[in-house]
Amino acid sequence: MSDASLPVAVRAAFGDPEQPLPAVGLGLWKIAPADVGGLIEEAIRVGYRHLDSACDYGNEAEAGAGLEKALAAGHCSRDDLWVTSKLWNTYHAPEHVRPALERTLRDLRLDSLDCYLVHFPIALAYVPFETRYPPGWFFDPDADAPAMQLAKVPLAETWGAMEELVDAGLVKRIGVCNVGTAQLRDLQAGARIQPAVLQVEMHPLLAQEKLLRFCRESGVAVTAFSPLGAPSYVPLGMAAAGDSLLEHPALTEIAAAVGRTPAQVLLRWGVQRGTAVIPKTSRPERLAENLAVFDFALSDEQMQAITGLDEGRRFNDPGVFGEQFFNTFVPIYE
Repeated sequence: MSDASLPVAVRAAFGDPEQPLPAVGLGLWKIAPADVGGLIEEAIRVGYRHLDSACDYGNEAEAGAGLEKALAAGHCSRDDLWVTSKLWNTYHAPEHVRPALERTLRDLRLDSLDCYLVHFPIALAYVPFETRYPPGWFFDPDADAPAMQLAKVPLAETWGAMEELVDAGLVKRIGVCNVGTAQLRDLQAGARIQPAVLQVEMHPLLAQEKLLRFCRESGVAVTAFSPLGAPSYVPLGMAAAGDSLLEHPALTEIAAAVGRTPAQVLLRWGVQRGTAVIPKTSRPERLAENLAVFDFALSDEQMQAITGLDEGRRFNDPGVFGEQFFNTFVPIYE
């Protein structure tokens, strides 16, 4: 049976055969709170079974309302869905991990998550919920010179509290975002419950072949965020319009050859190399297009040509945007 004939919910990149990670999900980053509920309802109606959320996106309460409506309408059952959220940087201290998750669960109107990820390997000083939620990057945005306030919390301590969430039945799996092979290997060496998922920026300009191979060989599922590359970063000033892959001659040529859009080719490249992809869109008409990547395949030559575009171009780099936007140098990559 080809993957094109399988239900969307089991077109998996990696994962537990009883509930595999759906290969195409809807990323909720940068979707306006007023729009996210209706978009989720429509996404689930047309076949999405993977939602990627986070406290820091500032739209989980509205996402929860949309999710509740979609389930009430019978578009799918809760067991059919994979819902991911993320622990924010200010909640890394072990005593803050469970309250942070419980706030996310209340907002999303769920009893448990399918996956909970440490959003960044950057521990920041705690900001109480009643002070500001989501807390963002600044410790005090109203200060004369606002900046991040770093906290000395080892990732291993945060991970121990994440493991307790699994023990309590509040999350099914735990994982990390925005780490490389060295930090992932270190985490694995001391973990009682192994990281199930790694979420990282990954697109043809940042193919991360070694990291992907390591995860494949050690049984860690990979979710690629920003699978289309630059578009989400251009409005933020973190990429230039010329960085877009959607008009790259190599992509447009392949897209013409397979009769698909460049965006579909980029998503198919991600799925075909064994990652889940979570493209973001605020446009309902794009939902079906982004999901329609299971009825064609790229040839080995086409895959190699796309991977060959790799230039190590990272758009989401705290070592750059931390200083640019938040007055704090916080490199996590070499």
